[in-house]
Amino acid sequence: MHDADSLIQLADRLGDWARELGFARLGIARAQVGDAAPRLAGWLAAGRHGEMDYMARHAPLRTNPQELVPGTLTVISVALDYWPEQGLLPAISSLANRERAHISRYALGRDYHKVVRSRLQKLASRMEEAIGPFGYRVFSDSAPVMEVEFASQSGLGWRGKHTLLLSREGSWRFLGEIYTDLPLPESAPEKPHCGSCSSCIAACPTRAIIAPYEVDARLCISYLTIELAGAIPEPLRPLIGNRIYGCDDCQLCCPWNRFARLGDPEFAPRHGLDKASLVELFAWEEKEFNDRLAGSPIRRIGHERWLRNIAVALGNGPATPAALAALEKRKGHASPLVREHVAWALARLAGGEAAIRS
Repeated sequence: MHDADSLIQLADRLGDWARELGFARLGIARAQVGDAAPRLAGWLAAGRHGEMDYMARHAPLRTNPQELVPGTLTVISVALDYWPEQGLLPAISSLANRERAHISRYALGRDYHKVVRSRLQKLASRMEEAIGPFGYRVFSDSAPVMEVEFASQSGLGWRGKHTLLLSREGSWRFLGEIYTDLPLPESAPEKPHCGSCSSCIAACPTRAIIAPYEVDARLCISYLTIELAGAIPEPLRPLIGNRIYGCDDCQLCCPWNRFARLGDPEFAPRHGLDKASLVELFAWEEKEFNDRLAGSPIRRIGHERWLRNIAVALGNGPATPAALAALEKRKGHASPLVREHVAWALARLAGGEAAIRS
């Protein structure tokens, strides 16, 4: 058993240790999700999780931490900054240039799962050195954990109207957790500071934020380009623009992100992904895709979905000779999914050319 005084002293030191490991913030909460459980149940009942069947399948583990890790009493939450550029202009310019591929800023660098978990393991090891063995398990978007709920309970910020964690330092942060059997003292939660602002709701290209704090994943561009395995619904394709992996629009418009800090160097852009053209990336064959994106979160969607997404983006761009040639080259691709989206893109560009000629 660990006595109360040693646990209080440990909790007081955790913030400093977390900062030494590069984390921006650390907080502590009870392992209880409270009102988040019925909200999740209602969201699932409405089918707003789309094809993410694991959300429904693992809901009991998500809402009952003790079922995921028996004996869990406390959740230690951390935040790690990832914004890869100085200011917001590079991302805004990327969205405006329809010949360029726009990738969600979190995915331009190294895969955050491994980075966050590795640092959390180092934090847990330091805790063991201080107080001796204890029960724990580390997570970073790697198991059914209600990350935003625990982060907001522990004072790392509040849930924004886009449902992401928001703080006075913005929202460009990865989250991670340690489930532990230590009865550590809780941190004080932070009050919400969104007020009457609804910029994120207005900015969503597909109106996926159907109400404050409610997102229909089936409309979300991040879901469509990452989670959805099949064809992207045709009515939504024009709204995707040149976004080929994820979407940041609800964060780019948020006033709090004016105060965001430059992220950890681990997440600096790799392979020129922040400046690559659609035509350039569409030319990657499967081996090149796998080789170049080793250690990137993008790699998990696979080459087929990569081509699907870029075909849609090309169809939303200008009918340049290079774009048309790139699509023509993929017309006979082995994947019916790729062929369908290439055909849609070619038809869309042909329509645009006809409109210009008339």
